[in-house]
Amino acid sequence: MDIRPLTDAYAVSPQIAPDDLPAVKAAGFTTVICNRPDGEIPPDLHAAVMAEAAAAAGLGFVINPVVHGALTQDTVDTQAEVLRRDGEKVLAYCASGNRSAIVWSLIMAPDLGADGVLAATRAAGYDHSPFRPQFAALAGG
Repeated sequence: MDIRPLTDAYAVSPQIAPDDLPAVKAAGFTTVICNRPDGEIPPDLHAAVMAEAAAAAGLGFVINPVVHGALTQDTVDTQAEVLRRDGEKVLAYCASGNRSAIVWSLIMAPDLGADGVLAATRAAGYDHSPFRPQFAALAGG
């Protein structure tokens, strides 16, 4: 697994497998968010399979696919709802972790500003500088 923390309570990862979930739980995570659409992956990694494995590991699981080029406000709102739950430590995954990091940045830009989200995602290995205008607009300037 390649877990990349953005904060103490939120990390992103490339695709994980059902047998990774006990280690995710052991790392202190409470909820896993699947940002990867089933159409991109083989059946043994589909969200329903992952949800069952997450439940068996004692983890919450949220299916919130992010389709390339079709990120919606509903997707952002669903992710934000999970992030704002008290006591949650969240691992979100997609193909590379990039989409999960972008969704986080859209949620956190009003609080952290464009520089704050860009610094966090850069530290995790993602260059989101092309999104600076969107993050700055969400931050109010």
